[in-house]
Amino acid sequence: MKYYLHVFDYLSLRQKVSAVLTLDKNSLNEEGYGIRSLYFDGIHNHSIYDKNNGVFNREKYRIRIYNGSDQKISLERKSKYGDYVCKEAAPITRAEYEAILNRDIDVLSQKDHPLLVDFYAALKYRNFLPSVIVDYVREAYIYEPGNVRITFDKRLSAGVSNVDLFDSNLIFEEPLKPEQTILEVKFDQYLPDNIRQLVQPERFVRSAISKYVICREVNIKRFK
Repeated sequence: MKYYLHVFDYLSLRQKVSAVLTLDKNSLNEEGYGIRSLYFDGIHNHSIYDKNNGVFNREKYRIRIYNGSDQKISLERKSKYGDYVCKEAAPITRAEYEAILNRDIDVLSQKDHPLLVDFYAALKYRNFLPSVIVDYVREAYIYEPGNVRITFDKRLSAGVSNVDLFDSNLIFEEPLKPEQTILEVKFDQYLPDNIRQLVQPERFVRSAISKYVICREVNIKRFK
């Protein structure tokens, strides 16, 4: 469940959530950790159109890093079936990332991980290409019962100069208003009552927020 929060609501809710839930262990400090993702799309831009048109069953591929480091590089596939989301991940090396960026996709041809096999097919036969970089800071809190994650995503930015995750000169544009934060409430089978009472999601207007679509639209407008 996703919501836009005004900064005042964010600060108030953050204080309550941090008193009960545990800050994600990957956080650098109380502000959280950096996430930067390179998304891929086909030549007909079906990923962005499927999202905007509300297609029930859809998927996106991305390569993700944390805090600007190449120590952990993950290829991920996010599949959505109505309100249900499935995320899969497979590790890749920096050399494999560089090869993919340079369209040397045969670096994946001998992989046996099912996700890498599917991604290789998407690159080779469906002509998937890098489309946009999405960058933000995530402040995440964990609650084990129900596998609950409460996240505040801040300073959302779209890469507008190129599609290299590790380019130190990458230029960004922030599409949201400075006072906006994105709240995400994630859980498996149920949201425990004590967490529901703490967050009170019914106080906010639920939105179909896609950071990918927001950032793609920045690039589309910029390079139209």
